[in-house]
Amino acid sequence: MAIADPSAFILANTRLQAVPHTPEIRLWLADEITPIWRMTEEELGELGLPPPFWAFAWSGGQGLARWLLDTPDEVAGKSVLDFATGSGLVGIAAMKAGATRVLCADIDPFCGAAVALNAQANGVAVAFTDTDLLDVDPPEVDVICAGDVCYEKPMTDRVMDWLRQARRQGSRVLIGDPHRTYFRAEGLSFLAEYQVPTTRELEDFAIKRCSVFSLDATSS
Repeated sequence: MAIADPSAFILANTRLQAVPHTPEIRLWLADEITPIWRMTEEELGELGLPPPFWAFAWSGGQGLARWLLDTPDEVAGKSVLDFATGSGLVGIAAMKAGATRVLCADIDPFCGAAVALNAQANGVAVAFTDTDLLDVDPPEVDVICAGDVCYEKPMTDRVMDWLRQARRQGSRVLIGDPHRTYFRAEGLSFLAEYQVPTTRELEDFAIKRCSVFSLDATSS
């Protein structure tokens, strides 16, 4: 990684701000007045920085985080995995809702610094791993949260197979998604729907419809 101090880079290039759909939570995020907002892919590459997905509060994660905050009994007193955590938003929401421990996982190692800063900003403690959990059996946790994991078909298929394995092992699986192209609701139970503020710089609409689902125990 070309950036010697990821934490310092995040603090210098993002802004601590309330998340639109979960204003109880503040994250270090990019917006139109932060330096990272206008960086091109080439400029990011020259810095040795992968696409900074951790610098944005994506709509699926916002919806899932909102649902956890509104229904804390789902995670209170339980162990939680926030899969493909990005900024750590969902994991932080789980801790605020009373989870006993949260593991945030993302294959982008830069997320570790982002998650640590965001957890600190919200007065919670979470663990982080950049291990590709899809290469191993799902961990034994009470709840697995997965927001915004249906971007590309091969990855969506792989993630959903892994989540089904986790469900068979006994974990409750919660999914937040704004009905992206490769999202399929078969085998899922609808829990809630939100209209999530976003930006046309990131999404195709200023407001995205986001739904939260649980994975059925009988899902194959």
